[in-house]
Amino acid sequence: MRYAIGIDLGGTNIAAGIVTEDYKLLEKGSVPTKAQRPWQEVAADMARLAMELVEKAGLSRADCAGIGVGSPGICNGDTGEVVYSNNLYWDDVPLCPTLTRLTGLPCRLSNDANCAALGEVVAGAAKGCKTAVLLTLGTGVGGGVVIDGKIYEGQASAGAELGHCTLISGGVECTCGRRGCIESYASATALIRQASEAAAAHPESLLNKERITAKSVYDAMRAGDDAAKAVVAQYEEYLGEAIVDMVNIFRPEMLLLGGGISGEGKALTDPMNEYVKAHCFGGDKSFVTRVDTATLGNKAGIIGAAALCLSAPAAIAQLAALRTPVGR
Repeated sequence: MRYAIGIDLGGTNIAAGIVTEDYKLLEKGSVPTKAQRPWQEVAADMARLAMELVEKAGLSRADCAGIGVGSPGICNGDTGEVVYSNNLYWDDVPLCPTLTRLTGLPCRLSNDANCAALGEVVAGAAKGCKTAVLLTLGTGVGGGVVIDGKIYEGQASAGAELGHCTLISGGVECTCGRRGCIESYASATALIRQASEAAAAHPESLLNKERITAKSVYDAMRAGDDAAKAVVAQYEEYLGEAIVDMVNIFRPEMLLLGGGISGEGKALTDPMNEYVKAHCFGGDKSFVTRVDTATLGNKAGIIGAAALCLSAPAAIAQLAALRTPVGR
């Protein structure tokens, strides 16, 4: 049995786990990221957590194919560097070479949303699919693309930023600096903004009864509130248009929705499937991508990161050359 260490690096927590070659999570642990400190200290905590989990699982370094890391931001999978991450305050951080030096294990790196998508393909809702797209609907809109069982990253690993494709030219300003991005209309943050605007315009609405969250908007819609119904209808049109664009570009076997809003389940995916069937190029005259919810939750990033190692041993052997000490 082979094993790999998967690390899901976030701005708040470092989550890691030992994953078996059949993509089962054997051990899991986490520590705070404390992202505002020097990156070297964060990397040291990542290495320490990884080796603690190896020991806890009763394994040795020799049992591990390597360490896979999913990080927010632009990640260069060839060099193992986090090129830029605003969540971590990092620029040009040689993360994989550092982790290899600290642990003696080869390391692979990809964007966290890419890893989550890969996790769903090897062990989750898209298991068995060769081609899948994941959209995570949270504070922002993350995106991951798997083609022929491999993460698609684009040149310099800077592609697949699906949330930053334009939905409405000149629209709402996005955190990236552009206007009209999918993230500005289809994220949980966007839904809350849209609902807040509707609540202000309709004092009688149930939207004013409690703090507005994505769930409370859907709850008010289910209770028959007219303002909430209008908000949900408009939000689902925005999301439907974004999904149709992804279907027209990639025509994946499955498109998965993750993040907090995906907890609505069929209340969200049923209308999205109808929207795709009605609006994708060719309609039902060709293959129609199925929209479903991701199933692995916060395990997806860990399993997908580990899969970077378990699914590509030859690449891991090549990356072992990154074991030289790092002076930065």
